[in-house]
Amino acid sequence: MSSFRIAVAGFMHETNTFGPSKAGYDAFVEGGGWPALVEGPDLIASTRNVNIGISGFVTAAEAAGWALVPTLWCAASPSAHVTEAAYETIAGRILAGIAAAGKLDGIYLDLHGAMVAEHVDDGEGELLARLRRLVGPDLPIVASLDLHANVTAKMVEAADMLVAYRTYPHVDMAETGRRAASLMARRLGGQRDVKAFRQLPFLIPIAWQATSMEPNRSLYGGLADREAVGLGSISLAMGFPAADFADCGPSVFAYAPDQATADAAAENLCAAVLAQESAFDGTVYSPEDGVREAMRIAAMATRPVVIADTQDNPGAGGDSDTTGMLRALIACGATEAAIGVIVDPAAAAKAHEAGVGATLAFSLGGKSGVEGDAPFDILCTVEALSDGHLVASGPFYGGARMQLGLAACLGIGGVRIVVASRKAQMADREMYRFVGIEPEAQKILVNKSSVHFRADFEPIAETILVCAAPGPMPVDPASLPFTRLRPGLRMSPNGPSAP
Repeated sequence: MSSFRIAVAGFMHETNTFGPSKAGYDAFVEGGGWPALVEGPDLIASTRNVNIGISGFVTAAEAAGWALVPTLWCAASPSAHVTEAAYETIAGRILAGIAAAGKLDGIYLDLHGAMVAEHVDDGEGELLARLRRLVGPDLPIVASLDLHANVTAKMVEAADMLVAYRTYPHVDMAETGRRAASLMARRLGGQRDVKAFRQLPFLIPIAWQATSMEPNRSLYGGLADREAVGLGSISLAMGFPAADFADCGPSVFAYAPDQATADAAAENLCAAVLAQESAFDGTVYSPEDGVREAMRIAAMATRPVVIADTQDNPGAGGDSDTTGMLRALIACGATEAAIGVIVDPAAAAKAHEAGVGATLAFSLGGKSGVEGDAPFDILCTVEALSDGHLVASGPFYGGARMQLGLAACLGIGGVRIVVASRKAQMADREMYRFVGIEPEAQKILVNKSSVHFRADFEPIAETILVCAAPGPMPVDPASLPFTRLRPGLRMSPNGPSAP
């Protein structure tokens, strides 16, 4: 196997078509909470030992003795559409790198699966189709996908095999890359599996997709057992329910030596998901009701009560700058409370100019134009400053070096606010510590995240509450103004159907 030459590349974006801002080329150059865009030989070193798919694939490929041909890898924080210019530039460079690679034995792509560009609804399907046309029908193409992929028939047709994460929070991104390498080895060894693909008939709110909770704990926990009966692979993708196009939603894709086995596996898993439709729901609090409940619990607790500010999740296309939860903390008189990350470059710069100890007026957040939200005019004390550099220590970001730009801790009464210049989902305790807040010492923590924060915060949380302050990612997908979903798709569990 040591003679196999495998090209590797990645192009990752989760698109909220209702989001307030688009992803241009610079968003991929910077990476946000992801590694920055990297091309050519530096790709391997720049993505090594990070919890992303390509890192796991490379580790497994090197152990197998394969010769790797790195092309380009990039990712950007979730947002509205990828601009046409960014998409065509990046896709073009990936294809050019593979075209120039010479004789190859296979291609691995690290993809998200829910990318929508200004001019292309199915970003990954289009990239895979172009790649297939370039290399012909026989060269193996294997791709890893996010658990939230909106998988399309075009994607399944163009790739030999697709494999999705099995955890949310996504602590198994690198592990999924290693599983993709195993599937590549299976394909290189001569096994060419057939495919079965099914789309499920309802959208699943991301707040209830966590694999640490039922029903997903059992659904995902049983995938390995399903594979043990002769399958090459089976994946369940929850879908990203904020993309207004026909293929939005959850899906199942299975691979097996024969069509009957693949079809039966896909049908059985779909039936298991459908049987749990009513379980994909949960309690959601208004901002002040949630804070009051957190204060009630915290009065008798020894650990922080964690609140998910789920509708301004930058991991789902929010700009991480809405102020609804901050207003609720102050209105309710919360103490020993912290919230983060509020992204406001002007406020962060103002804090740095004033210096630690200064008390001054801020017009904080509320710049992204979300309905029902506005800047919050408050008098705060600058408690700490940071240049924005931190190394994530939790299992989701997995050692990533993050750069959030100029940052500060602002204090008002009993509330401390993490303010930064660049957005990244609050999914790691170091994102409090880098401005001097010790998360374990707080009574209440408000995280701008939906689920990924659970990986690092569940171990310290007394309990977790979900609140719905104004934001671009509604906890109930049915409240989004969809116009292009496939007819009959239920827009929430047991909810209304798309026209």
